[in-house]
Amino acid sequence: MFGQVLLGVAGNTAVRAAVTRSSLSRGVVDRFVAGEDVDQALAAVRALAGQGLRVTLDRLGEDITDDAQAGQTLAGYGQLLDRLAADGLAAGGEVSVKLSALGQALGADGPARATERARELVAHATGLGVDVTLDMEDHTTVDATLTTLRELRAEFPRVGAVLQSALLRTEGDARDLAVAGSRIRLVKGAYAEPPSVAHAAKADVDKAYVRCLKVLLGGAGYPMVATHDLRMVQIAQDLAQSLGRTPDSMEFQMLFGIRTTEQQRLAAAGHTVRVYVPYGTDWYGYFSRRLAERPANLAFFARSLVTR
Repeated sequence: MFGQVLLGVAGNTAVRAAVTRSSLSRGVVDRFVAGEDVDQALAAVRALAGQGLRVTLDRLGEDITDDAQAGQTLAGYGQLLDRLAADGLAAGGEVSVKLSALGQALGADGPARATERARELVAHATGLGVDVTLDMEDHTTVDATLTTLRELRAEFPRVGAVLQSALLRTEGDARDLAVAGSRIRLVKGAYAEPPSVAHAAKADVDKAYVRCLKVLLGGAGYPMVATHDLRMVQIAQDLAQSLGRTPDSMEFQMLFGIRTTEQQRLAAAGHTVRVYVPYGTDWYGYFSRRLAERPANLAFFARSLVTR
């Protein structure tokens, strides 16, 4: 309920304008966003690599309104991929992309055009040894995103997908996707969803997360356990051990700037840990979801504003 209320407020245009214009917001945003350009993003990648952590990079910009912006997103990812390769950071790397940023919602042919742009992106990334994962957005996009995933995997089987335990349908989707070679990131979900399609209570989202963990860890795919909930991290470790999972058959994922000590602890224990690193000027939507996920994030934001 807290998250849905906050996301509703964040969606107000006046609130968006106030937050994005405030100089006080910048220091807080820097905790969650690696920077506004490729140079700043790569500096974060190098720092994380020095700590034994892998990364997935997200070029922020989901709120596009025309086809030209979708083309700019694709070009921006191309620049990022070329810089990763030129700087020797491509090996083991990954980028994450929202299909909305590639034009999925732009008219009746939006999903098809987004799929073609995604295919171009994946081909470019694969040629440089970088993986691509399709981020999942609100429930209205799930079917279209999974359709794009199926089309891309016919040619590029390593394309990853994201499932959200908050959605009622996700356990079934997990069963469908827990196949050999399938890279699946499991998250709880950070979108305000109606009760007709999503669990309303946090406890039910958590229970669904565990059920999906059991499906994915018990399947033949490559689970990417994305959570900052230390209880879920421990459950995942226990399940993996009981199922005979080796450290190279799964990974943990956390967001840039959150649970950094836990990221390093897991990596030191021999687990693959990947940090989700967003960058770009269009940070508002991402930032709002981070605040909505945990009351502690909002408290951090409020304290930072007061103390500046």
